[in-house]
Amino acid sequence: VQLQASGGGLVETGGSLRLSCAASAASGYTFSRLALGWFRQAQGKEREFVTTISRNMKSTYYADSVKGRFTISRDNDKKTVYLQMNSLKPEDTAVYYCAAVSTILTFTPTTEHDYHYWGQGTLVTVSS
Repeated sequence: VQLQASGGGLVETGGSLRLSCAASAASGYTFSRLALGWFRQAQGKEREFVTTISRNMKSTYYADSVKGRFTISRDNDKKTVYLQMNSLKPEDTAVYYCAAVSTILTFTPTTEHDYHYWGQGTLVTVSS
């Protein structure tokens, strides 16, 4: 599975961005069988979990730092996962990575080690 993240950019504090992550069509996998997640890595820091969505879209989980501001969603027909980011803060500045893993229906993995496939990252910069 190849993932391509996009949508990053420069935004002012309080602004919004929507990130997208599209999975390439490849034989041997079905997008709807993947749990999907977003992670981020700020300069000089470890990569951290942001949010995840289960295969059946019924379960989502968010890091406390983004809860109420970020929303994850997926479109299985378009093979794409989205991250809507509102009320952005300077501390949200980071490279954002999408990730995927083939798993059971309701699993919402929250650690890096749970994921098998990773996108290349897209930079989000929030100016103060």
